[in-house]
Amino acid sequence: MTDWIGLAEEVAAQLRADAAERDQANRPPVAEVELLRSSGLLSADQEATNAVTRIVSSADASIGHLIGYHYLHLWRATLFDNPGPARQMRANPEWFFSGVSNPLDAALRLTPTDDGFVVDGRKTFATGASVADRLVVSATTVDTDEKVTFTVDARAEGISYPSDWDNTGQRLTASGGIVFDSVTVDPDDVLGANPPDNLRLSLAALGFQVALTQIYVGIAMGALAEAADYTKSLTRPWFLSNVDASTDDPYILAGYGELFAAVEAAGLLTDRAADALRAADLAGTDLTPEQRATTAVTVSSAKVFATKVVNETTTKVYEFMGARATATKYGFDRFWRNARTLTLHDPVVYKAREVGTYFLTGEHPPITGYS
Repeated sequence: MTDWIGLAEEVAAQLRADAAERDQANRPPVAEVELLRSSGLLSADQEATNAVTRIVSSADASIGHLIGYHYLHLWRATLFDNPGPARQMRANPEWFFSGVSNPLDAALRLTPTDDGFVVDGRKTFATGASVADRLVVSATTVDTDEKVTFTVDARAEGISYPSDWDNTGQRLTASGGIVFDSVTVDPDDVLGANPPDNLRLSLAALGFQVALTQIYVGIAMGALAEAADYTKSLTRPWFLSNVDASTDDPYILAGYGELFAAVEAAGLLTDRAADALRAADLAGTDLTPEQRATTAVTVSSAKVFATKVVNETTTKVYEFMGARATATKYGFDRFWRNARTLTLHDPVVYKAREVGTYFLTGEHPPITGYS
């Protein structure tokens, strides 16, 4: 039986060794995806995927993002009542999957043909698509205006990548645009339609939120661990502290204690959210609106808290490391940049509002592409 956690820790150690240099180089993550492929992590058991995502994210949030979404796409394919294409997605354990399904960017149109479909249009954000083997794509049919999800070869004729991802953080996610120009879609690769009233398919949106929250926790863990190493070896005690080592400074000790407690709590709450989503998934067609609602509230609660924790942690650690830690060579800023960029994925204040509304009134959160 494969030790997926141990394997993830080995990969994380390799990524951590030169994470700052790779972030500064800002090259497409071709080598990093190959590392995930050669390690075997792309085919990790579903029960281990949340832990693997968090561990890899602690070393490199961009690569944690890539593998977290890869797992997500493999899982959400099983939500469709069409097991054939979902099984086919796992036919090659070395395939790396990326998605093209930004809910607020409904720019792709699917045209029926005599032997399948043709997809056209451009999406603004497609995390990891340019370095993927296969893509999971959602598009709207031109004849029925129905949202349909399917897979295509990432190197199929008619697909191009503008290479326009140049953001502050998550620089190695290759999250730029993608263009489809009369790309052929085989009907055997169609996962199915996405009717808005399908309760089971709506779990996919919650899966995205859990994956993002796992990455947040991973970033906070990584920032805390690397800051602690720096503090123990390089931080000098302030002259008014009357101690000989920074690790004897009561303010530094208390500061790390508070951050550690918060990160631990965020991790536990996120695990609870993952468990709730797993239970909702296992309910299958017996999933009820109430269970779906409580799952959404649990997931949103975790995201609200983890967002606060990761942004605070990646900022606060500088106060315990000292001014010299801001040197570019250390690259500690990547934790804050990654956290700040990724936590803007969708406004967390709306998650807090949904949780508060459910708490006060019992009203179910709206079912959307984000909740």
